[in-house]
Amino acid sequence: MNQNILQYESKIWATADLLRGVGFKESTFPEFMMPFFALMMVESRLIREADKVRDEFNLPDELDEFLEEVQDQGQGYNEFILKNNKSLIDIVKNDKTFQTDFELYLKSFDPQTQNLLGVNKGESEEKYLNITGKAGQLNKKKILFAFVKAWAEIDLKPFNNSEITTLEEHIKRKWADISAETAGEQYTPNDIISLIGEIVTSKFEKNDEFITLYDPACGGGNMLFGVEDKLRETLNRPTATFGQDWNDALYALAKIESRFRDDSDIQYGNTLTSILHIDKSFDVVVANPPYGVDWKGYEKDIKNDKTERFVALPSISDGQLLFAQHIVSQLDDKGIAVVVHNGSSLFSGDAGSGESQIRKHFFDEDFVEAIVQLPTDEFFNTNIYTYLWIFNKNKPAERRDKVMLINASEKYELLKKNKGKKRKEITPEFQEEIVKTLSTFKDNKYAKVYPKEFFYYNKQALTLTNLDEDGKSIEDILEDKKSIKLAPTKIIKENETVFDTFTITEAKEGFTDLKTYNKEFIQEKIKELDYKEDDLKIITDDAIYYFNNDKETIIKEVENKKEELGNGKIVIKSSYKKATKTKAEQIIITVELTPDYQKDYEIIPFARDEEQNKKNIDEFMKKYIFKPFVLDENKIGVEINFNKVFYTPEKLRPLEDIVADLETLEDELKTLESNLGI
Repeated sequence: MNQNILQYESKIWATADLLRGVGFKESTFPEFMMPFFALMMVESRLIREADKVRDEFNLPDELDEFLEEVQDQGQGYNEFILKNNKSLIDIVKNDKTFQTDFELYLKSFDPQTQNLLGVNKGESEEKYLNITGKAGQLNKKKILFAFVKAWAEIDLKPFNNSEITTLEEHIKRKWADISAETAGEQYTPNDIISLIGEIVTSKFEKNDEFITLYDPACGGGNMLFGVEDKLRETLNRPTATFGQDWNDALYALAKIESRFRDDSDIQYGNTLTSILHIDKSFDVVVANPPYGVDWKGYEKDIKNDKTERFVALPSISDGQLLFAQHIVSQLDDKGIAVVVHNGSSLFSGDAGSGESQIRKHFFDEDFVEAIVQLPTDEFFNTNIYTYLWIFNKNKPAERRDKVMLINASEKYELLKKNKGKKRKEITPEFQEEIVKTLSTFKDNKYAKVYPKEFFYYNKQALTLTNLDEDGKSIEDILEDKKSIKLAPTKIIKENETVFDTFTITEAKEGFTDLKTYNKEFIQEKIKELDYKEDDLKIITDDAIYYFNNDKETIIKEVENKKEELGNGKIVIKSSYKKATKTKAEQIIITVELTPDYQKDYEIIPFARDEEQNKKNIDEFMKKYIFKPFVLDENKIGVEINFNKVFYTPEKLRPLEDIVADLETLEDELKTLESNLGI
């Protein structure tokens, strides 16, 4: 790459000084700079492409034929530039005619370019960039001429598409640092794009077959076009690129870039609701979709989606796994995808949740070849761990039903100067090492290959029966009944009577009716009773019942003789009964003894074979569960835990070294005491 292009990074950013000088807020700088960066991209490309055919015509005699030839190329045109052989740098040489010439210059672009740049678009009109509106604001502040002149001096004509894309990435990174509206996941660093490009390239051979690439969240196109450039550079294969985004400004930048590339189609819209490439499948999909961004605004569209892309829906607060499902659905049967996600894609959501079901689908279908953990502090606006999910629908036989985890968190060098929150960089040497590890697909110090079932688990629900210290439950004496119903004469709490009437036909004073009395007084009073915590006794004609916390059992006491019935609950309820022909309305208070059941679940290793999986669950229960239980629903979950896989326990110091240190400290303490005369 011609490194000289980066000389313009500081010159482009210097235009911000003009904005700052007249009081524009820093967060709005990208709104002014993006349209003019796009303008210089367009102008440089148009002039460069026009110059390729200019010598074929006898100008000015064949001017019309020349203009027609440029227009037929479909890359846009500007009659002011082509007819006069002048560009923006010529316009700013005369400040007297600048205003008129600049307006004519903008209006001379083809309709699509004008639409992308926002030429003469009113405030209420649809636009992507807003160059006319921003030029008006700059003119009002008396800096339009100076601002345009600064941009006109940035000559991008000598540089190719790939080099301009690199410069664009550097500039957009700075925009991300200062603007909440442009900050985000669109800005993937060059080293990550390069790593993704190397991974993708390693999956293809040199031949003349077309490779189709797709990015469903392409932003300004840096990743999509960066990977395309890597494929062309390494394999010299023809490529076609497809992308979609619904950030207005970034779409415009990507669309402009695409017009100067062969076979490139960038569309505007929300990929999750407006699938503009639905009729296609792709050899390669790359993406850094939004993560931690909710999808409430289009929840209805997602839930009513008819494409069958979504096997399950993730939490409404994070739509990244919607993108992952979309990506897999558009991947060719022999295709590969590399997608950037954050950590929640690995483990968020319990077994049976949308997130877990999505991961399970990916693993069930054997789409996942590898997951790479990247270093922290890699991205411009976040310092969290991020991960490359590598999907491969055409795994070699020896890799089927296996997944490789690569812990590349230490494969970096520190930058000499931070770029926002980006402090680290995966160097070409480390990129090569990671790709080689993926290619060999064998364990090493920072990579492990597992059968895909390693990441599955059973979440087995069960109902436990609680027992007393002797291993008894009141269930043991129920026979075929569900409970023992008592006929109480009195309920006592801490030696004070709570209830001594169990059929109530009149409401207490202050209550308008019996039903309200039951709901607002009787039931509230019952809620305050705790048979375990309170000294609560149920008195019947022939016995006293209460719970013994020490033995965790219900006691039945008859004439000072105590019988331990087993663990259970004392359940007190009240119910309102409407009047009938034979009975008046009434409140009935009941007391019964029931077994104490406890809902629980256990996480149990999974086996692909159904019989073996059942055996795993049975053996787990025999080994770890000591209470009577009934198995309930079993849910199978999938999660990926890098910490568990790559955890290295801290090496403990030898005991003799610790003892020696303590003896040394003791000697030093004695010396100190001696010196102090203690």
